[in-house]
Amino acid sequence: MAATGALLLTGLTGSAGAAPAAADPAARSAAETLRTDAAPPALLRALQRDLGLDARQAERRLANEAEAGATAGRLRLALGADFAGAWVGGAESQTLTVATTDAADVRRIEAQGADAAVVRHSLAELDAAKAALDRAAAALPSAAAGAPVRYVDVRGNTLTVLAARPSAARSLLAAAGIDGALVRVRTSAETPRPLYDLRGGDAYYMNGSGRCSVGFPITRGTQQGFATAGHCGRAGTSTTGYNQAAQGTFQASTFPGRDMAWVATNSNWTATPYVKGAGGQNVQVAGSTQAPVGSSVCRSGSTTGWHCGTVQQLNTSVTYPEGTITGVTRTSVCAEPGDSGGSYISGSQAQGVTSGGSGDCRTGGTTYFQPINPLLQTYGLTLRTNASGPGDPGDPGDPGDPGEPGGTWAAGTVYRAGDTVTYGGASYRCLQAHQAQTGWEPPNTPALWQRA
Repeated sequence: MAATGALLLTGLTGSAGAAPAAADPAARSAAETLRTDAAPPALLRALQRDLGLDARQAERRLANEAEAGATAGRLRLALGADFAGAWVGGAESQTLTVATTDAADVRRIEAQGADAAVVRHSLAELDAAKAALDRAAAALPSAAAGAPVRYVDVRGNTLTVLAARPSAARSLLAAAGIDGALVRVRTSAETPRPLYDLRGGDAYYMNGSGRCSVGFPITRGTQQGFATAGHCGRAGTSTTGYNQAAQGTFQASTFPGRDMAWVATNSNWTATPYVKGAGGQNVQVAGSTQAPVGSSVCRSGSTTGWHCGTVQQLNTSVTYPEGTITGVTRTSVCAEPGDSGGSYISGSQAQGVTSGGSGDCRTGGTTYFQPINPLLQTYGLTLRTNASGPGDPGDPGDPGDPGEPGGTWAAGTVYRAGDTVTYGGASYRCLQAHQAQTGWEPPNTPALWQRA
């Protein structure tokens, strides 16, 4: 079986501009508008092809997933320490299930239109166990190589370890001192590794030799550039573009540990709010709201083109031959060597850059991406989105008199679920991870912020 790992890809060129509004915002929900405004026909066709949907089902799925993300964010805050994860399921309806450790929470969950699951372990408990396992993997690299994938499976309410050698998994668990009741060890042939023979939606070349893909165009102050995978190059590595013209230089890179980097480009290159989609069509980027487990996600890659699948697990750890990376997202999207560094996008929302995986696009595979929000936050980057702003991310309802803007909320800041800000004299709590931008002020975006 051909094994693939870090994948360098993306395609983010084209002229900037905003897509026209498609429908009366008053007739659409907050989350529906947020996720579907920039969904072009090429993206919908890829969802139909790869997930077995028709056009109506693809559109409806995007809308339902967005609603689910907002509802899951609200319930996570409401349930507090009882929260045990959330996921969506079903080809079209994408029913949201929220897990809790307290049966008394069931009524509250169902009142939000979600299904409830009462489980034994909280998400905080499972995440803490995974953190201990990651520390053990760092101390025992040979064992980590034999059990290279570790993640919290919210559907199964377990910490799952995929191991080529079960004995390696047992060694890690013993070193971490983790309760066996929390863990499921699965035998797997996955052997993730970075891939360097890359391109992407748009290719770039490192020091005139290796090839990778642009992830997402960004800015840092007045400097333009792009985000990509850390294993593609180190700080100081020079790049040329898909046309072999001088392009830029890696400014910072992290790999292993994480798999993130950014390149500053020269004045001949302009960052645009696009990913290269099927048939070379532009897929517009409107923001970076994180998609929940079970959501559809599409990838742009120079080797295999445009492919879609679903988000399987968040916050996954993977051990490559070069070392362990943590905090990546596991997906069912296929990829092959040459796809590293490229874009993952869900609806119009940037999700991350391709890191690695296994399998191929003939027989199927698994891939991992570095989430975009931590990358933006680490390097102080701003995602380039459509020129007119993100559009109306939803009907704000009646936020009351927001007063004078002011407060601690700031465009360009990456917010995580649970973060609190002030705006217009009121306090707000973040529902979904995203990078803030003008037009998405808390009173205007109930899909992202809840008044505290």
